[in-house]
Amino acid sequence: MSAPLIEEGAKKSGVLWVTLAAGPRLAWHVWHAGAIYLVTGGGEQELPGLAEASRVEVTLRSKDNGAELVRFTASVEVVDQSGSPEAVAALAKERLNAPDAATLTDRWAAGAVILRLTPPA
Repeated sequence: MSAPLIEEGAKKSGVLWVTLAAGPRLAWHVWHAGAIYLVTGGGEQELPGLAEASRVEVTLRSKDNGAELVRFTASVEVVDQSGSPEAVAALAKERLNAPDAATLTDRWAAGAVILRLTPPA
């Protein structure tokens, strides 16, 4: 598995595919501090079962032509939002068209789950 390819693919595209029990789901994300971060629930994208998973298959596709760049299994970890302000800020910065941009992180703290997907080393 190519760590540089994973990082490059995750940085270049703001979306990825995660394979859940219900099948592959498209999700927006941000690459931060060597991992993929995403948010689910609380008025954001619904990714049922991801927060309970220990591992998940991730597919990154080319932003240019949609071709698969890399597929890998990542470990899944729920992020303590109060203990990870940099990751929360990185996600909030990339959240486009939020109707409540000024209070977005408060909404996430109240009802969303932020997850870290760590690729293999």
